[in-house]
Amino acid sequence: MEKSEILKLVGKRIKEVRESKGISQVELVGKMQGEIDPTNISRIESGRTNPTVFTLFRIAEALNVRPNDLLNID
Repeated sequence: MEKSEILKLVGKRIKEVRESKGISQVELVGKMQGEIDPTNISRIESGRTNPTVFTLFRIAEALNVRPNDLLNID
């Protein structure tokens, strides 16, 4: 699987989880520990950027899911 395909699948999964919880991108940023720009969430969800493991952990924590739930791209 190509890197760009993996990034798009992970981003799609993050968006699905976020939307299923009724949380906007701005609200997600507000729930995250540390500084992150809402436009960065948009780039992650569209697969245009490669988030760090720490960023994925913070997103999972803010969404109240396990990081593995965001990486489950079967």
